Amino acid sequence: METTLSSQNVTGAKSSTSVWVGRVISGLCILFLLFDAAMKVIKEIHTIQASAQLGWPAHTLQGIGLVLLISTILYAVPRTSVLGAVLLTGYLGGAIAVMVRAEQQLYFALVFALLVWLGLYLRNEKLRELLPFNKGK
Repeated sequence: METTLSSQNVTGAKSSTSVWVGRVISGLCILFLLFDAAMKVIKEIHTIQASAQLGWPAHTLQGIGLVLLISTILYAVPRTSVLGAVLLTGYLGGAIAVMVRAEQQLYFALVFALLVWLGLYLRNEKLRELLPFNKGK
């Protein structure tokens, strides 16, 4: 019985740590995405210039920014976080496609998409049950 209790405490501590790490990763992603969305919605001059270099007309930025803003808010809310992650995956997949077409490095959008899912995976117990990477236990 003593062994069982100590292993449960270690598992609980490990789970709590992973949840907090997931919250930090998700929080950083959320802050960056909200900033990016706001810059698109207000049509900040540097955002317009960077988008023009990738072939996006300035009049499309607000719509793109609103899509990003809504997706990020859905990701930030625990009840809708999986839907938000799916929408952000689509958004970031589009960013990857644009970067490939413009012959730019796509690493940032790809790594960011992975961080969105890693943060969610670590903070969402139901997602960890659905996708158990440690099946051997």
